Amino acid sequence: MSEAKPFCISKWEVWEAYKRVKANQGAAGVDEQTIADFEKNLKGNLYKIWNRMSSGSYFPPPVRTVKIPKANGGERKLGIPTVSDRIAQTVVKSRLEPEVDPLFHPDSYGYRPGKSALDAVGQARQRCWRYDWILDLDIKGFFDNIPQDLLIRAVKKHAKEPWMVFYIERWLQAAVQEEDGQLILREKGTPQGGVISPLLANLFLHYAFDRWMAKRYPMLPFERFADDAIVHCRTEQAAQEIRAAIAARFRECGLELHPEKTKVVYCKDDDRRRTYPNEKFDFLGYTFRPRRSKNRKEKFFINFSPGVSDTAVKAIRAEIRSWNLHLRSDKSIEDLSRMFNPIIRGWLQYYGRFYRSALYPPMRQLDRSLARWADRKYKKLRGHLRRATHWVARISRRDPKLWAHWQMGVQRGSMAGAV
Repeated sequence: MSEAKPFCISKWEVWEAYKRVKANQGAAGVDEQTIADFEKNLKGNLYKIWNRMSSGSYFPPPVRTVKIPKANGGERKLGIPTVSDRIAQTVVKSRLEPEVDPLFHPDSYGYRPGKSALDAVGQARQRCWRYDWILDLDIKGFFDNIPQDLLIRAVKKHAKEPWMVFYIERWLQAAVQEEDGQLILREKGTPQGGVISPLLANLFLHYAFDRWMAKRYPMLPFERFADDAIVHCRTEQAAQEIRAAIAARFRECGLELHPEKTKVVYCKDDDRRRTYPNEKFDFLGYTFRPRRSKNRKEKFFINFSPGVSDTAVKAIRAEIRSWNLHLRSDKSIEDLSRMFNPIIRGWLQYYGRFYRSALYPPMRQLDRSLARWADRKYKKLRGHLRRATHWVARISRRDPKLWAHWQMGVQRGSMAGAV
């Protein structure tokens, strides 16, 4: 590397960052350049990033805004940086993350090496059995409202190189290009969708929430995944008090709790029998609520536990409908399984970890779609949906590995009753 460069960034770091960005794929930014386009002049493009970053002359282009529908209604704005900018952000993230991640709270789970959303759900499940109450937190427009001055103060505390700080400042201040082409300057927040944004969000909440909780309320455990968090309490009074305290803390840090979506919830089960307005909550695609469970002695009891949320089930059903299986009579059942099994496996691996039987209804819908497909494909089944349903059930017993969901017991009993 040339000694004339003021900042010590190696070409190897840029190459490693490119490999990570390529593995994650992602859409094109404002320049409409895809990863395939970027690779047409790979050596030149990577050199340009390295040369500008190591000389201090790298300035990020505007971030392209894409609106995506929220699961609970409304829209979320995602910021899509260009491929080059994602690589540059990854270079800085790769330097900053090893410095700050070891300092983070063990119950911060979002976008961290070796931690996952399912870890957070599992920990919350255990604690809901030990604590009668939880506070379900919702921060209003978190990513859009992070005060940049407080965030940069935290970055300066941990970034070893000055160039890391001013590149992060440039990314925070980069203009946003709306879908109509309008450029908007940003004075607060960090774009949701940027490579470095999750790490910056974790760093901000490490000081605004995690450390503050550990110092002020060490007796109240919590789980946090990015800006999604729940706090466990022994009593309703404690839950209401911590709600007020957290609201005040976030106001100090330039943030606001959503007044309707932030709520106190009673973890009702066989031993907790009082009535309360809120007896369920959603966390990371799971709904925690009283559920009928079976103990080791095969006796039923009511257990407060997580299962796939109604919102997630609705999204799964919509995805299955979008496949239009009944219109694919040109395909064999083996072709269809190859096409859709990766998606189904993803559902089962994530939503099937806890209270797996909550996935049975949408998986039965998939089998009904397969029955409709068989009804249209085979003359002997045409017009006889019940017969087509039994045909699918027979195939599932003969070859349970053909479709991923057939191995989870969806086909127990006659499918005819599910049609």
